[in-house]
Amino acid sequence: MTALRYYGIAVAVLLLDQVTKWFVLHRMELYESIPVWDDVFHITSHRNRGAAFGILQNQQWLFIGITVVVTAVLLVYIYRLRKEGAMMLWSLSLILGGAVGNLIDRVRFGEVVDFLDFRLIHYPIFNVADSAIVIGVCLMVIVTLRQPAREKEYVSKAGEGR
Repeated sequence: MTALRYYGIAVAVLLLDQVTKWFVLHRMELYESIPVWDDVFHITSHRNRGAAFGILQNQQWLFIGITVVVTAVLLVYIYRLRKEGAMMLWSLSLILGGAVGNLIDRVRFGEVVDFLDFRLIHYPIFNVADSAIVIGVCLMVIVTLRQPAREKEYVSKAGEGR
């Protein structure tokens, strides 16, 4: 795939994130909760002025600055790695789309719109962008953990050719 295709994945994540947040902002009151599955999963209109789990409340300029830098780095990495393994590029694309989705909220509203409320496990309320970032980071960890095994296999096969 070319870099544009991976940027397209990031844009798809961004659009899904922003469309779902638009519905929450325009169809629900703040703190309104709609049970999808009683005591398991609700759609709950919530705002977060901090980072994951509500840490570092009201540090919007810090988050905006960090996200702008991370976005620039991800754009460059996706371009440079465009011919490398697809799984790493998928992970970077998911992280990029999620980061930009939450960046838009911080710039527009001074806070992030959250709404996915899994009550069964008492997990903090989150959004599509957060999900994409977490999935992207998990993929990155998997790729990184598998990397040494692939390098050893390559070195082993290269040694057999002598």
